[in-house]
Amino acid sequence: MADFDISGRMKVKTLKANFKKEFGSTLRIYNNVKFADDDSTIASIAGKKIATDAEVKARGNTLVGTFSKAIDKNFDIKVRVASSDDSILVPEDKTLTESGKYKK
Repeated sequence: MADFDISGRMKVKTLKANFKKEFGSTLRIYNNVKFADDDSTIASIAGKKIATDAEVKARGNTLVGTFSKAIDKNFDIKVRVASSDDSILVPEDKTLTESGKYKK
């Protein structure tokens, strides 16, 4: 099963690449209402000061909605999980593993 940890020191482009590699779906990361810059770190776009040890675990059996809420709670960042071709959002009741195979 695909697993990795997300910390404040991680760059946006690294998180998106790891997510795509592990789950096959696309992770959309927002900085306020716009897409976050790929060279930004998670900590630099966080809506609040985050603890240096703040971390979110991306696990294949985690629901999309649960994952999005964990990112919001720990980093105050909005994320959305989209299909592998980035054409549609994956429903929140699908797992991260299922998200890479989701088609409308």
